[in-house]
Amino acid sequence: MKLILGHSANRAANLAQIAVPLMLALALLAPGMHTQAQTSESKPSEAKTPPVEIYQTLYIANLTEQNDLNDVSTALRNMIPRAKLFSMASQHAISMHGTSDDIALAQKIVADLDRARKTYRLTFTISESEGGKRTGSERYTLIAVSGERTVLKQGSRVPIVTGSTSTDTPGTQVQYVDVGLNLEATVDGRGDGLRLRTKVEQSSLADEKSGMGGQDPLFRQTLLIGDATLLPGKPLVLGSLDVPGGTRKQEIEVVAELVP
Repeated sequence: MKLILGHSANRAANLAQIAVPLMLALALLAPGMHTQAQTSESKPSEAKTPPVEIYQTLYIANLTEQNDLNDVSTALRNMIPRAKLFSMASQHAISMHGTSDDIALAQKIVADLDRARKTYRLTFTISESEGGKRTGSERYTLIAVSGERTVLKQGSRVPIVTGSTSTDTPGTQVQYVDVGLNLEATVDGRGDGLRLRTKVEQSSLADEKSGMGGQDPLFRQTLLIGDATLLPGKPLVLGSLDVPGGTRKQEIEVVAELVP
């Protein structure tokens, strides 16, 4: 029994010799660790430097309409709301103030939107037949820029008396009416095809009078308004109609070709 007690006493003494230096070491390190933690927590965050803003003028080369310039300005304001923009219609330009990243993005947007409009050659063929037999045809060619309306008029201006002037300056009031062919076309690119909006109006003087007055003429009119999709180089029949007052029939065909 004495040997066991002696062995236990020696073991406790050894543990005490190890624990005392360890506690002293921890006591020495604790103030430094506490100081380092305080330093890390109390260190203020560094202030961020605001980005440098620059000025740039963006010129619009291909879009010449006021509405087009407004659309580009609206796109830039929506895409880059933090930048300052001012459009100048007389110079076809947009003044911009923002960061270098804003300017680079604006230049890319303008390059994507400011593209040259394509030009097309529109050939309209108006064929006329009577009793199932073709009697003739007329062909009209228009050069149309994408997105813009093109108008062709051919015919006469017929005067119509609409009334008389005052008694102080006796005379008649005359109004002129266009008689003949009125052709309007607007073409836009749509994927591989083209969107064509047309108005074909033909008018003529009838042999009989209107009955409203001895000199009042009677007009005959044929009108076709349509919206169609066609492929470049392939003809498309826009419409076929019967001409009033007879057995004649008209067919309107169009073909579009890209002008290089």
